[in-house]
Amino acid sequence: MRFCGIDLHSSNRVVVVADENDRIRVSRRCPNDLGRILRVLAPHQAERAGVVVESTYNGYWLVEALIAVG
Repeated sequence: MRFCGIDLHSSNRVVVVADENDRIRVSRRCPNDLGRILRVLAPHQAERAGVVVESTYNGYWLVEALIAVG
C-alpha cells in the first residue's frame, strides 16, 4: 500500500509517496502543473491508498483535479 502527500507552495508542489513501512518511494518538487503531478503519481496508482493535500486556500484546483481523474 502506498500513501501520497502533497505540500503546497506558491510556485511548486512537493509530492511524496511512502509505503506502509514509512519508506519514501518518491519525493519530488513539481511545478504547479497538473500533468507533471499526475506523471509523478501514475506509477503508484494501483497501490495508492489515497492522496493527502495540504489544506490551504490556493490548493482547491489541485484537489478538484485529483478527484476528477480518480
